[in-house]
Amino acid sequence: MLWSQQFDDVVWLDSNNHKDQYSNYDAVLAVDAFTTIRTDFFDAFERLKEYQTSVKDWIFGYLTYDLKNTTERLKSENFDGLDFPDLYFFQPKKLFLFKDNQVEIQYLKMVDDEIEDDLLSINSCVSPSAVETSQNPIKIKLRIHKDEYFEKVTKMLNHIHRGDIYEANFCQEFYAEDSEINPIETFKKLNEISKPPFASFLKFEDKYMMSASPERYIKKNETTVISQPIKGTAKRSKNKTEDLKLIEDLLKDPKERSENVMIVDLVRNDLSHTATKGSVEVKELCKVYSFLQVHQMISTVQSKVAPETNAVDIIKSTFPMGSMTGVPKISAMTIIENLEETKRGLYSGTVGYFTPKGDFDFNVIIRSILYNATKKYISYSVGGAITSKSDPLKEYEECLIKAKAMREALEN
Repeated sequence: MLWSQQFDDVVWLDSNNHKDQYSNYDAVLAVDAFTTIRTDFFDAFERLKEYQTSVKDWIFGYLTYDLKNTTERLKSENFDGLDFPDLYFFQPKKLFLFKDNQVEIQYLKMVDDEIEDDLLSINSCVSPSAVETSQNPIKIKLRIHKDEYFEKVTKMLNHIHRGDIYEANFCQEFYAEDSEINPIETFKKLNEISKPPFASFLKFEDKYMMSASPERYIKKNETTVISQPIKGTAKRSKNKTEDLKLIEDLLKDPKERSENVMIVDLVRNDLSHTATKGSVEVKELCKVYSFLQVHQMISTVQSKVAPETNAVDIIKSTFPMGSMTGVPKISAMTIIENLEETKRGLYSGTVGYFTPKGDFDFNVIIRSILYNATKKYISYSVGGAITSKSDPLKEYEECLIKAKAMREALEN
């Protein structure tokens, strides 16, 4: 990882040894752009489709939440302290695929002893802990304070009671200005705290993302597509008996289950746009998975697509992911924009890759720290699903649970 920082374009994806039937690799590292695409939301999916089909190679990058504005008549006018482009992908010159204690190395247009030289350089890199970092404490601020949060959730509940929406994901930003961090060291700390299955690190010039995401957005393997939305969160306990009780309570919680089921229905509908007839099915409903910081309720929805279906079309028809929007999706996104104070950008977007065969795998950018090194601006956001059964205080407390890992990773 430290070796990769000499390049302007870096993506590291890490499963943290969470083995599941859907994973192709334990970890992936892509560095050094040969070709790139960056764009704002206008015609973003069409431009990505053209790029992906013309390159016909591995490409890595991200889609921000604000690509909603290219699929629907929506807008993003809230404050943005980070300035990430709406979409960015690159074709890497150097690719490392890790699986079962082996690594497959692919270089684009390799010269002479480049691999051997790089491996020597990698082995000689010092550990991230040896890199000098700023000792100034980072002062985290809230974009939405507690009383204002209660007011906004109450407004969201009024929309629900009027029938405008059934559920919406409402988010808030924590941020620090005039602050500097070591991105590699921060990512290492965040990943150690959580060890999630979809951890990722992204460097794009002076912009960084350090993610401890537990959630897969969408994956395609040949003609099979899966999406695994998370809805339902409970804290962990060091007491084993109490921890098991927290799992049981989460499984039985009618509010948490209704959240999950509503989003599963939304995902089923989204996948049906590209699925072959009758192929959409729920493989797993409301199963609780335990991570170091929290318990999460996760469902798995699967579909089949025709071999000629374009990969980007599948993503376009399901984006943004239902777990970060609400039901109905367009109404929820409109209300979210009006009540939130910060442009989401990469938060609640996705990072991942396309393969040369048109398969792909993308996570959901949550539990993540975003950093603009030039502006010295640090940001992390958290949110939760608001339903008719929501208690504003409990929703606020859930946000603090979700924010704990990022806060700890930023402490000196």
